Amino acid sequence: MPTGAITEYMDVAQVTLYVFWFFFAGLVYYLHRENKREGYPLESDRSPHITVQGFPPAPGPKQFLTADGGAIIIANGNPDTREVHAKPCNPFPGSPLEPTGNPMIDGVGPASWAQRADEPDVTMDGIPRIVPMRITSHGFGVPSRDPDPRGMPVFAADGKVAGTVRDIWVDRSEAMPRYLEVEVSSDIANRTVLVPMFLAKVARAAKAKAGADLGERMIDGRPFEVRVVSVMSHHFADAPLTRNAESVTRLEEDRIMAYFGGGHFYASEERREAFL
Repeated sequence: MPTGAITEYMDVAQVTLYVFWFFFAGLVYYLHRENKREGYPLESDRSPHITVQGFPPAPGPKQFLTADGGAIIIANGNPDTREVHAKPCNPFPGSPLEPTGNPMIDGVGPASWAQRADEPDVTMDGIPRIVPMRITSHGFGVPSRDPDPRGMPVFAADGKVAGTVRDIWVDRSEAMPRYLEVEVSSDIANRTVLVPMFLAKVARAAKAKAGADLGERMIDGRPFEVRVVSVMSHHFADAPLTRNAESVTRLEEDRIMAYFGGGHFYASEERREAFL
């Protein structure tokens, strides 16, 4: 028999190829099954007794260890048991959902949020990652060449003043601003809310139109203002709050982002309509 042959009909190269095929098929099966770790079995619009999971079936519960020594157990099925405040527009399966309440608060559609851990994200040192600049010891500040948003008025999409920026919340790990702490105008609500920095714009005050009074736009003589075009001024009264004045949990972050981001679609009836 030639070199490498095991029998007259099989050699080492052939066995190696078969082993690779079986290994690769098992790997594809394993990865496809693990891909269904969350969100499966799917829920059917036709009946709550119908499960949709396909092949291979969804895997069983799995425990994930966390950095703080704890553990998270991901079980089969959809663990999110929150009531969906929406109903189908039509009786057929797959019909779009129409909100039944306030979608920005209920977390429907573009304003939906995930049920994340209700605890602050932390740095490698175990301290809260996102905090107001007033409690950071060093390393954070606004460059002198840039406008400092603290003290600036916040204008909403309806052109009205929603509040005043009191502080900047920074990310200790990424060294960047994450939120603006806004004290809502007293005629709207007595509260302080966080506005995502990525949905706010620091810009020069708009020029006065003919017959318009620029006094409101030039509060304290400042040539800059903060604009939040995703929501109207009255929406600041219902914006999600933080449990702690100097930290924000992951769940609170998701709800705040969803609320202000969802305003791009839900803030007014006109935004829900098609462009054409």
